[in-house]
Amino acid sequence: MTQIAVAEVKPAPGEGNGPLTILQVVPRLEAGGVERGALEIAEAIVAAGGRALVASAGGRMEARFRLIGAELFTLPLASKSPLKIRANTDKLVDLIRGEAVDIVHARSRAPAWSAYSACQQTGAHFVTTYHGTYTEGLPLKRLYNRVMAKGEVVIAISDFIAEHVKQRHKVEDDRLVVIARGADTRLFSKDSAAPGKVAALSHQWGLAEDLRPVILLPGRLTRWKGQTLFIEALALLRRLRGGDDFIGVMVGGDQSEGAKFEAELSRLIAKHKLESCARLVGHCDDMAAAYKLAQVAVSASLEPEAFGRVAVEAQAMGVPVIAAAHGGAQETVRDDVTGWMFEPRDASALAQAMNHALNLSSEQRERIAQEAIAHVQANYSIRTMQEATLKVYERVAGRGFATS
Repeated sequence: MTQIAVAEVKPAPGEGNGPLTILQVVPRLEAGGVERGALEIAEAIVAAGGRALVASAGGRMEARFRLIGAELFTLPLASKSPLKIRANTDKLVDLIRGEAVDIVHARSRAPAWSAYSACQQTGAHFVTTYHGTYTEGLPLKRLYNRVMAKGEVVIAISDFIAEHVKQRHKVEDDRLVVIARGADTRLFSKDSAAPGKVAALSHQWGLAEDLRPVILLPGRLTRWKGQTLFIEALALLRRLRGGDDFIGVMVGGDQSEGAKFEAELSRLIAKHKLESCARLVGHCDDMAAAYKLAQVAVSASLEPEAFGRVAVEAQAMGVPVIAAAHGGAQETVRDDVTGWMFEPRDASALAQAMNHALNLSSEQRERIAQEAIAHVQANYSIRTMQEATLKVYERVAGRGFATS
């Protein structure tokens, strides 16, 4: 993981000497990586003595933000409508001035356009986190994406994304910094999941009386996360093993394709006659307990993950990982040491890797667990990510978090 120097940036005129006030703008507060990143950074801002403001359209994670001391503001930032983006700019101008915001940190494109314009009008600093590769199939799409490269500092969440940003948007090295996402080892460790919670989740998923090993695929129910590939691989795995002596569990809520995609997955399970060994269990609020139930975790994304929290969180729990060999996973998974890589979109290769994982001895599994835990603790902790982000804020603002 490379670290690229951040340029010196002069403070905006009129900034005070009180605690730094950081406004993060995100579309919603649901359960994705963008929201979780915003939560982790809000927690670090508050712990450092700053004010953590978050503007969004709201969502199921609001209570968690309030619990750590973040101040929430509801705006329709999920909309991509040009008229809404313009209206949101005016609202953000009022918010920045009213709350004496020092830095606006944008994590998604539509909110970023509103925030960029608002910062230009108010003199607040503008920082972005580039969370994905962002498609460019439609006319003007690259121009739309470019706002994520307009930050005084652009944070890339992996080396893979840093190279993408440099190639697509010609961002200079002195504006680009790599800060990898990570696993919160307070939540994701071998001892973090309370036995009672694990037992409750096992009962909820119908696994309490089922002693078969669990192959876990976490991910939002959206096509590119690879649920269809996973189901095809489960069918091949059953042939390899001569029966259904395993159970594949897909955990994640509806997103862009919604209930229609879930129904498609159910039909695919039925087509392959996998009802006895494949389940869709919906959203899960306790992923540590989910990983505790798993013999192996799978990241089967059809397109490259910008970073891929599944691979890191599972390893932090001592769970071996099988991941498609592209994107951020190639940085976070040590092939044949903490898990295994497979050719992207290759159901047969995925089935072979799952079969290998299920055939491990207890000694082999323990050795992988120890390697995986040490790997995450050394390279991908939340604390490291938080500290690096706070340093970016201090450099951009030209002062520290401590009050005078």
